[in-house]
Formats: sequence, structure tokens, C-alpha cells
Amino acid sequence: MTTATLPVVSSSSSSKGLRIALSIAQALLGVMFFMVGLMKTFQPLEAIGASLPWVLEYPAALTRFIGISELAAGVGLVLPGLLRIKPFLVPLAAAGLVVVMILAAGFHALRGEFGAIPMNLVLGGLAAFIAWGRHKKAPIASR
Repeated sequence: MTTATLPVVSSSSSSKGLRIALSIAQALLGVMFFMVGLMKTFQPLEAIGASLPWVLEYPAALTRFIGISELAAGVGLVLPGLLRIKPFLVPLAAAGLVVVMILAAGFHALRGEFGAIPMNLVLGGLAAFIAWGRHKKAPIASR
């Protein structure tokens, strides 16, 4: 009788500490982007505009598109790894967030909102860490 085993990433290719750090970063970024995405997708624009004034200066569709994109990123960072179904999507979601954070930093620079750029850099750096780690150093095994 044979028993089925799940493929496991060898401990020699990645340390337990790195896997834990990646999981924490994924969870934090995933929840944060999911919550911000919910806000930008479903809250009235006037309410969002109170804390993000640019929302009222651009078409509503832009804010809603950004919100839906952030929702997708939040789900993409957490769900494939958690369910171990198509976990290759995790580094792709993270890489997409790197691009979004670069674009967001450029957007804020054009508007003279230089105080927002460090947060874009931190979030983009965490996303780059996840993309690198989950692609090269500690990929999540499929079912």
C-alpha cells in the first residue's frame, strides 16, 4: 500500500525564520490591501475624499479600479498560499504590488505629496521581499 505525500520545500533551500517572515509579511500586506481595497471600492467617494483628497479630483472609476485592484492583491497574497492551490500566484500578486507602489510613488510625486512616498516605498519593499522569497527562496508547495 502506498501513501500520498505532499511535496515539501527542503529546509536546506530556505530557513524556517525566512518562511515565517514571509508568511507574516504576506498576512500583513494581504489584510491591509484587502481592507483599503474594500474602502476604495464600496465607501462613498465623499467619505474617502476626507482622508484622500485626490479621490475627489479624479473620475470615480479610477478610485473604484484602484480599490478592486487592491482587493485582488490582498486575496492574491493570502488565499493561494493558505489553500495551497496555485501558490505560484503569490509572488505574481506581490510583483504586481511592487509595480502599483512604484506608480503610486510617482503619482504622489507629481502631486507634490512627498510625505506619502515613504509609505509607498515600505509597502513596495515588503511586496518585493514576498515576490523574491516566494519565488526563489521559500516557494509554497502545491497540494
